[in-house]
Amino acid sequence: MYDDILVPTDGSEAVDRALDHAIPLASDHGATVHALYVVDRRVANASSSDLHEEVVADLESQGEAAVEAVAERAREAGLAVETHVEHGTPDTEIVAYAEEAGIDVIVMSPEGKSPRERIQSLGSVSDRVTDDSTVPVFLIK
Repeated sequence: MYDDILVPTDGSEAVDRALDHAIPLASDHGATVHALYVVDRRVANASSSDLHEEVVADLESQGEAAVEAVAERAREAGLAVETHVEHGTPDTEIVAYAEEAGIDVIVMSPEGKSPRERIQSLGSVSDRVTDDSTVPVFLIK
């Protein structure tokens, strides 16, 4: 039923919660875990032109560390894993990756924002992924 499971990561503790569910699910189905980090172009574009390349390099480095942390947990469980660092808007890239890679389910955990924070940020990445995805999304609270 599930051959490919996507775990988007931002390197936060929320990803650990998602992995607590994604890894057993992948083990039960013999699925490949796909770890995806998106370098948010909005953050990179907001930096001064003098620092743009440095900011992008720093975000890419954070992304590599984040996907490797997911990969390490998946490998410890004996699972196949693929890691990817993409550039763009996180929710858009997560949905696009899921469609292009033939992902069967996305497992993610929202960042515990308060209702006020959710309004100020116009929702969350997990909200937008859930709204826009054509594949099932498991949200782990």
